[in-house]
Amino acid sequence: MYGGEESSAGILPASRGRLALGAAREDASRDDGARGTRLMTLDDYLREAEVAHGHLCAGQVLGVRLAMLGLEKLGIADPRGNKEDRKRLVTFVEIDRCATDAISLVTGCRLGKRALKFRDWGKMAATFVDVSTGKAIRIAAKESSKALARAMHPEIENKNQQQMLAYREMPEDDLFTKQWVKVELPAEEFPGYKGERIVCAECGEGINFRREVLRDGRVLCRACSGEQYYEAV
Repeated sequence: MYGGEESSAGILPASRGRLALGAAREDASRDDGARGTRLMTLDDYLREAEVAHGHLCAGQVLGVRLAMLGLEKLGIADPRGNKEDRKRLVTFVEIDRCATDAISLVTGCRLGKRALKFRDWGKMAATFVDVSTGKAIRIAAKESSKALARAMHPEIENKNQQQMLAYREMPEDDLFTKQWVKVELPAEEFPGYKGERIVCAECGEGINFRREVLRDGRVLCRACSGEQYYEAV
């Protein structure tokens, strides 16, 4: 299980594992020397994730750690608070589960800002793209992490609580696979893109961001071209 089951206890108490994930990431007094601002820790993000998502679960822990790792690898320190960092980042998520809310929270990427892209692949994975450099890294949760969680904490019967604690503790190489990748982003996929608005020849609705389809010499929206996800009643 990667998420979805609510934790009745909220964030795990310190006695059960406020665990170091590396001094650079877990020191709550840490400052970003370049900007003189305190950076968020794992616990900070988990507290915010619990409030934003409505509960804390293993998927939220995975999502927070996955996003923190992606930002670290790209060298993007504060996309939520720093405008220049925010403009650098586009994130692709591959599942519509709890982890996606956590990834959005950490990165500040939102669908409405066009900085969060959803690919419905059913995978616990995300790709982080630095549009200023072209660098991109895809990070995915390892299937073996579930068995490792059981081995690490057999004394915890509740699977969600077991995984929540173990996913906080695990070294990143036990929890995730990491792969540097190339992501082609056409102009219409960038945040802030301003393009021509096209009108569908069939329904008359406007189409943005080059999502129109040319069919038999007519410019159509995707619904009128046959890609409907709904049916009129």
